[in-house]
Amino acid sequence: MSTRARPAPQAFVPEPIPAGERIGAPLIQWFVVFLLLCQVALLFPGLSPVRLVIRVSAFGASLLLLSSVRGTRRARHPAYNLGALALSVVAIAVFHPDTTNLVAGAAQAALYASVMAPLFWVPRMQLDTRVLRQTVLILWTFHTLSAALGVLQVYYPGSFQPPVSSIIASKGKGYVQSLMITTANGTRVYRPMGLTDVPGGASISGLYAVLFGAGFFLTRRTVWWMGATAGSMALGMTALYLSQVRAVLVMTGIALAVLVAILVRRRDVARLGTLGVVAAAVFVGGYVAALSLAGPSVARRMASLTASRPGAVYYNERGHFLIDAFNRLLPETPFGRGLGHWGMTAAYFGKSDAANSVWVEIQWAGWIVDGGAPLLVLYCLTIGASLSMAWKVASGRTPRAAPDLPFWGAVVLAHGIGALALTFSYPIFLSQPGMEFWLLNACLFAAARHARGLERARAERGLTADEAPAAGLHPER
Repeated sequence: MSTRARPAPQAFVPEPIPAGERIGAPLIQWFVVFLLLCQVALLFPGLSPVRLVIRVSAFGASLLLLSSVRGTRRARHPAYNLGALALSVVAIAVFHPDTTNLVAGAAQAALYASVMAPLFWVPRMQLDTRVLRQTVLILWTFHTLSAALGVLQVYYPGSFQPPVSSIIASKGKGYVQSLMITTANGTRVYRPMGLTDVPGGASISGLYAVLFGAGFFLTRRTVWWMGATAGSMALGMTALYLSQVRAVLVMTGIALAVLVAILVRRRDVARLGTLGVVAAAVFVGGYVAALSLAGPSVARRMASLTASRPGAVYYNERGHFLIDAFNRLLPETPFGRGLGHWGMTAAYFGKSDAANSVWVEIQWAGWIVDGGAPLLVLYCLTIGASLSMAWKVASGRTPRAAPDLPFWGAVVLAHGIGALALTFSYPIFLSQPGMEFWLLNACLFAAARHARGLERARAERGLTADEAPAAGLHPER
């Protein structure tokens, strides 16, 4: 009986990659590092004269990359068109009759564009799961350090503490006093700031330390990594409890619940059980540690979450701003009031008269003030399209070329849903965390596209998993 020899696989010759795509990996990481350095630079009093320049630089870098990154323009993010329409509404609002002035309006429009810009320029580059993982690693390291510093600020009152933001200080002694907690030994200290200048600012770092730590815990199975990530999650939870920002604490719970739901859908019992045990230990351990540092104040704050119905608790804190936005602001100005009436652009470029300013505490009110119903609907649809993409990656088939991709998809999805939840508490999509939302989501899309391309090229050449490396098709590591 004769057997036919199987023909040797044809060598794979990659298609030329445009010059703009070759710089994708280091460019993303350096961009994130630059954003974080700008945030830290704001903590040094000696740099106060150039504070505005530092703030503008962080967002200006995103606009610079939007105009300079080339690469392929064929593969667009699913939210591309909706995002472009949302920004078009903002651009039109610059010329609204009630826009404060042209400079303030243009600054507000530029802020919107810079925050969403990664949605447009990141997919132009050739990125894989390693780039996404390294980007999350940078953010995780920074926020773990920030959360640890926040805990130390309570443990050593008056130490490791940057100056409080001048905007916070200008709101009066009573407001500043409300941002302080009493430690277990009776000392009054600011809520942990971490690497920010806002009391309670360490709460965001606590959230990221927990969420991104969970991502590395799920994808890195060595004892050293699992121990480091569990410790990071514990520090993050401790900082969250001490910060007493209940909205971010609830957001953390929502994000972890999304991770659990994805693992349940994927029927990954091993990871689900391990994450469940560690998460329970982290929640309890962080609470015990926070009680030892600031027992009574932490206990009272946490008890307030269950003292009334969740809706009543939210209404007393931020819910009345949401009701006012839909019952008063939207009917009064269905197409918005123009730009430059609130936020940092109003503070730096707007008019000083009180009649021209609008008090905005939550993102929904900000959308309504700036662009009315059109901006509100389009921006929400853009977020929805981005979350839908992350859901498909997280719940879909595991690519053999990128076995960790679904788990990072779950982390990005959890982060995104948490960010959406935070719109009910503050204007996240006109801030650096909002930019990080679009950056991570766009990186996930690019990594998923890259993994599909590898599998498609492998299938077209009829290669098995063992033959692919020899032919030049390497799985992502």
